[in-house]
Amino acid sequence: MALDLAFELMMLLTAGCALLVSAWLFWRARRRRSMKSLAGFGIMMALWCCGHVSVFYGWERLGTMLILANPLMPTFFLDFAIGFVNQGPGRRPWLDRLARQRLFLYLAALLVLGISLMGDGGQIISFGPFSHYFVFSGSGWFNIAYTIVIGVLAHALLLWGWHIHSGNRRRSIAAMFAAGAWGLLLASSFIFPSLGLYWYPWPMLLLPSYVVLLVYGVVRYQMLEVNAWANRALLWILMTLLVLGLIALLSSVAGQFGMQALANVPNWQLWLYSMLLLTLALALYQPVCRLVARLIYPGSQLNEQRLDGWLHHLAEARDWPELGAIAEQLLSDQMGQSIRVRLLPVLQVAYPVPGPCIICHYQPSGWQSHLQGFDDVTPSVRLAAEVFASLLTTRCSLLERSLQLAEAERKRLSEQHLVELGGLSAAMAHELRNPLNIISMASAGLTAERKDMIQSQLKRADRLISDMLTYSGNISIQCQPVPLPSLLNSLRPQFDWQGVQFDCQLDDTATLYADTYRLQQVLINLLDNALSFVRNQPEGKICIEAGANGTLRVHNNGPAIPPDMLAHLFRPFVSKRSGGCGLGLSIVRRIMDAHGGHITHRNDLGWPVTFELYFPEEPS
Repeated sequence: MALDLAFELMMLLTAGCALLVSAWLFWRARRRRSMKSLAGFGIMMALWCCGHVSVFYGWERLGTMLILANPLMPTFFLDFAIGFVNQGPGRRPWLDRLARQRLFLYLAALLVLGISLMGDGGQIISFGPFSHYFVFSGSGWFNIAYTIVIGVLAHALLLWGWHIHSGNRRRSIAAMFAAGAWGLLLASSFIFPSLGLYWYPWPMLLLPSYVVLLVYGVVRYQMLEVNAWANRALLWILMTLLVLGLIALLSSVAGQFGMQALANVPNWQLWLYSMLLLTLALALYQPVCRLVARLIYPGSQLNEQRLDGWLHHLAEARDWPELGAIAEQLLSDQMGQSIRVRLLPVLQVAYPVPGPCIICHYQPSGWQSHLQGFDDVTPSVRLAAEVFASLLTTRCSLLERSLQLAEAERKRLSEQHLVELGGLSAAMAHELRNPLNIISMASAGLTAERKDMIQSQLKRADRLISDMLTYSGNISIQCQPVPLPSLLNSLRPQFDWQGVQFDCQLDDTATLYADTYRLQQVLINLLDNALSFVRNQPEGKICIEAGANGTLRVHNNGPAIPPDMLAHLFRPFVSKRSGGCGLGLSIVRRIMDAHGGHITHRNDLGWPVTFELYFPEEPS
């Protein structure tokens, strides 16, 4: 290839790269004034390169004007440097004033351009392979001197910003300096013929890399998505160099292996054909990948939009049942079949279920997931399920933390409320018990019937006061092994059973690790609550049995609890019991919380009402 043609092609390539990069900057940085200035720098670089092409084709006047417009390049770059540095810790009043006067910088550059044009700032000569080449003369030296001064000022401002800023902005400035040094090395060869050194400007052939590296150094830490493009571009460049090297090697040894026709083909033609094939391969890479994915995984297309949609819908869940329901719906929509989802936020065994199922379970090392029943599904369905399970595992971890924070906040507010309620309850207990005692003493002289009626209501009022003090007070526990049979035998005489059958299905050695007094309170509240519902019905029955791992169940065959009460069952002052104050179950829950356990209501064990108590096992 002729050297003058190579120079022309590189100028055109530089202009094309500069225009593409500038258009991208304008599109991506519509609200960033400094990035628009950088885009202006790229446009002026493109015009400057077009000036050289114009000179090459004999359009001397147009080419001279475009080349002598080069003071606008460092002016745009200085404007960019002012906006880039004058942010955050680098913001200064003098930079604000300079930014407001930026118009005068552009007017000064245009004035230098006018002086250069009127003073014959350049001429066209021929040397070496060039029949038309621009060199500076006369006022053109003032033009190039002004260009250098503005460029030095811009880089001096960046150097000051490098000392002031930190983090990514400081890294961007360092990248700009590296790109600037590279550009200076390349552009210096353009000046040599103007100085009487008629050397071919070999470094100018690499000029397309300067504008790309400069812009990439700036936006790499400001617009992180550009790194994906840079990764592809670097891959393309490396593949190009590899192909060029292989073609050069093949051309040099082809004659020795009898391939004389190949050896006679000019290297530049082989390189051109290779570049076309490489470009075609890169263009077809993504479509071929999609085609292969459809062949290997038919019927399941996963893309960023679908994954973002999954994440968005999963993030709407506020509790475990809702998360499971959303996950099953998303999977059904994607797979076209019913797929179950099981979430196990506590350590428990994952029992097998019929059909395909995704199981996410908590482990001390973190959330994990596995697929169950996916042996007979297509590879596409299994791939989609694995990806979904990974997203669901991440969401389970986030939901767990969110629920923990909400529970901690609930406990904090509850404790604050209990402190206030405790002070109020203590004051009310003091004020109420004095008149109650007076009423009790005054009833001593009444008839037995009236005295019993008054004493019954006084006991009810005293029970209510005691419950208020228990619920609002500080519950301290001292756990120890408690033998359950002897404890229940001691509680039997305290209740008026009235024919209710009490069945205690406990081994003689059954024990719980709990506070004896608090456990007694729990059982009294639950048994008293159950008796109030089954005492007046035929064949009333209450049963207590022990489960595994510190579990105790209290059953009764009274009326089932209405569904609308289940969500508020353990809140204070919620009661269906006639004459009840609604504090019994609330006190039980507070006691269980103090033990580190919990109480739950169940209706799936063959009884209308079951309260299941869980106490942590005795530490070893």
